[in-house]
Amino acid sequence: MSVRNVGAAEAVALARAGCRVIDVREPVEWDAGHIADATLLPLGDVVERINRVAPDRDAPLLLHCSAGARSARAAGWLVDLGYTNVANLDGSIDGWREQGGAWVEPTTSLTDAQRRRYARQLVLPEVGPEGQRQLLEARVLVVGAGGLGSPVALYLAASGVGTLGIVDDDVVDESNLQRQVVHAAERLGMRKVASAAVAVRALNPETNVVEHDARLSAANVADFIAGYDLVVDGTDNLDTRYLLNDAAVATGTPVVHGSVYRWDGQVTTLVPFEGPCYRCLHPVRPPDDLVLDCDVAGVLGVLPGIVGTIQAAEALKLLLGVGEPLVGRMLIYDALGARFDEIAIPRDPACVTCGSAAAPWRHPAIAPASA
Repeated sequence: MSVRNVGAAEAVALARAGCRVIDVREPVEWDAGHIADATLLPLGDVVERINRVAPDRDAPLLLHCSAGARSARAAGWLVDLGYTNVANLDGSIDGWREQGGAWVEPTTSLTDAQRRRYARQLVLPEVGPEGQRQLLEARVLVVGAGGLGSPVALYLAASGVGTLGIVDDDVVDESNLQRQVVHAAERLGMRKVASAAVAVRALNPETNVVEHDARLSAANVADFIAGYDLVVDGTDNLDTRYLLNDAAVATGTPVVHGSVYRWDGQVTTLVPFEGPCYRCLHPVRPPDDLVLDCDVAGVLGVLPGIVGTIQAAEALKLLLGVGEPLVGRMLIYDALGARFDEIAIPRDPACVTCGSAAAPWRHPAIAPASA
């Protein structure tokens, strides 16, 4: 089996017929303009990552670079790996545009420092420079700067999320340090939002941290959510969860929910009207004596780190529009048994918040009945 070299006109025709286009140039070249719907796979990563990018070895592939030499080398490697339908654009990429091929003009480029910082994400086909710019422009509200909010805030900032709002009205206590890794011993007594901001800014000075030193209430929840792309729920208070849920449904804002209890954790993603809301899961608030706080029930220190990291992954998938978020699914982690389980959670058509008879924009939790 050999590589088929094609000219620009034939390459455009192949792409229009559904052939997968793979760009083996470097990210800086991609940023200067690229073929529409192409996949960036730099030459040095081709052999290692081609199975994830193109798992079907019989599917048609069109490789290109700037002049045809690098892509010819990569195409030869693919043939050696067993790919059966590989074509190489032999010639300058300028010919593609001259033949009317779909082209994406350059947008605001990442800085050299950003390319270095996010290098391992930029090579992911699901991210690339465009996805990284999406993250840099994203705004995420983290409710709770505790055990769950700690890994969420740190990993979202590390991944390049441009703006993080953090909501909490508490101060750092010594008992927090066993699990709330965004805080430190030298910041005992500091407001939690301020302490979290110190850690986030130290990790990534580019991230804009908005400190909301307050407790969520019916009077302020809508204002807090406004302007954010999504919310990550790291609260341990049932009333706050219901309040946040109702406001999120009313504003159409996705919420990544997480909870922990002793050795067990749960994560689900609540996208209004695409899946269930929190009231679909728990239509009736359980009595207080059935819901023990972690200061009474206890919690394994590492557990919020595991659950919060999964929440951060869910948030990144939503921001990038990739993968399969946990919409309509609950992921359950049993640390003692070292196992994950998943259960389906259907949307309740009779839900008072998101059901067919509900008027979520007038829910009494966030708006007066006369609104």
